[in-house]
Amino acid sequence: MTQETALKILKTGRNVFITGSAGSGKTHLVRKYISWLDEQNIKVGVTASTGIAATHMNGITIHAWSGIGIKDHLTQSEISHIAEKSYLKNRIKKTEVLIIDEVSMLHDYRLDMVDAVVREIKGDDRPFGGMQVVLVGDFFQLPPIGRRETDPEIWQEEKMSEFVYHSRAWRSLDLAICYLSEQYRQEDKEFVDILNSIRSQEVDEKTKTKLEKKIVKEINTDTIHTQLFARNINVDKINNEELNKIKGEELVYYMESTGPDALVGMLEKSCLAPSVLRLKEGAKVMFVKNNYDLGFVNGTQGIVRKCDKQNIYVETKDGDMIEVERMDWTIEDDGKIKAKVSQYPLRLAWAITIHKSQGMSLDSALIDLRDSFEKGMGYVALSRLRSLSGLHLLGINDKAFALHEEAFSYDAKWQEESSLLSGMIESMNDSDLQEAQEDFVSRASSKYKEKKKDTKELTLEMLLEGKDLKEIAKERNLTLGTILEHTEYWKENDPSINIYHLRKMLPATTWKNIWSAFQRVGIVDGHRPLKPVMEVLKNKYSYEDLRIVRLFL
Repeated sequence: MTQETALKILKTGRNVFITGSAGSGKTHLVRKYISWLDEQNIKVGVTASTGIAATHMNGITIHAWSGIGIKDHLTQSEISHIAEKSYLKNRIKKTEVLIIDEVSMLHDYRLDMVDAVVREIKGDDRPFGGMQVVLVGDFFQLPPIGRRETDPEIWQEEKMSEFVYHSRAWRSLDLAICYLSEQYRQEDKEFVDILNSIRSQEVDEKTKTKLEKKIVKEINTDTIHTQLFARNINVDKINNEELNKIKGEELVYYMESTGPDALVGMLEKSCLAPSVLRLKEGAKVMFVKNNYDLGFVNGTQGIVRKCDKQNIYVETKDGDMIEVERMDWTIEDDGKIKAKVSQYPLRLAWAITIHKSQGMSLDSALIDLRDSFEKGMGYVALSRLRSLSGLHLLGINDKAFALHEEAFSYDAKWQEESSLLSGMIESMNDSDLQEAQEDFVSRASSKYKEKKKDTKELTLEMLLEGKDLKEIAKERNLTLGTILEHTEYWKENDPSINIYHLRKMLPATTWKNIWSAFQRVGIVDGHRPLKPVMEVLKNKYSYEDLRIVRLFL
């Protein structure tokens, strides 16, 4: 199916699964659709299964968007609790289209959890509360990490995997299959043939010989921008070697822990932050935890610009300077913390695992497939490259060519369904297709025509759209003080609301001076008063400036 045909189907409001080989333009198609939705004033939730994939789409993880976090199961009480959070209610109620990228890495039971939360918030028992759902991914790529055995009390059918297409939610969506057949990432025919031979499970000696010719004896890291490895131990080795090349003082940050050794050990194994973090100014790093208020997610990359015993400052690829603080990973039981580890949420990132490379497009990479252990791993790693000339191999094993047998059978079925659907769309009368699209726009955008709303709710909507306080005040013809009152109200009622973008309203020096003054004054009678802070600062800044900083205390 072409992107043009798939876009026509998307515009009718049907639930859709967009799939196809790596480089077939899945992300490009979705971005075009998002632009069209914006033009039609249709509210869309842009999400992905992982933090890194979410950054590629300028979205957030589906776990954060829905409020389910990392839980494996939700009781009805927990679903009701999530649904009471004001920022989630406002976000989900107004969303008419939900997009989930890299859905192959999402567990089946988690899609069911998202469905349950959305139905609860929307008060609508249709799948996902009646919104259009667009799932994007390729099941020949990597499966969900950390699978578990299926609970026989929940699932009554025999399953071979926890791929998301086994979920009740997937089955209820009646998805239109759009299998993209064009190739955009790789124009190198020889390389495309190699990838297709892996995808069709027809790797012969000729293909293996071509790849073996890409095995290097000497490594020139000056011309190789990214290094991909199957296992963390290899990634750690390369990162430590690169760190040692940087001149300057090395700082070491140790993980802190409390609780029984067995529970602490479980946290240390599951936590992506290293127990011993070694840094130097100039080190390439990756964040390993989400903090939307501070502006990073799991997978955000950057460079350490300053580090000492007290402070770590990281500049992201977007140019944001983030002061990094320790974060906690905990095990809780009945609302009580049983064990906790604390560490700066960073790790070195000259080399990354193949799992974390999914969704990337690379001009050049050094790839080690000698330790491939997961089906789809070789295909994911190789298909990151735009051409065969950019491929540098340390080695490859036969496991690297393997794909999941179950996904292989589903893929053949999806290709057939997509072909039939494509033919049906192409034979449709243009006026009928146009009518279906206009009907969808009418249904999805009519809720957002001007109507009377609570003034604080209007401010919240604009905050969640990323507008700063001055922009909101100007558009609504209100004072900055009034908009600050609304923002303080929402922050008090829901401390987790994402208003990180407001930090950019003040210069870094101004922010630091006001922040320090608040720390000196401290909390007085349960509040953070403004007047003593103004006195400490000798009236250098406005009360509005102080109130903006206070939002983050």
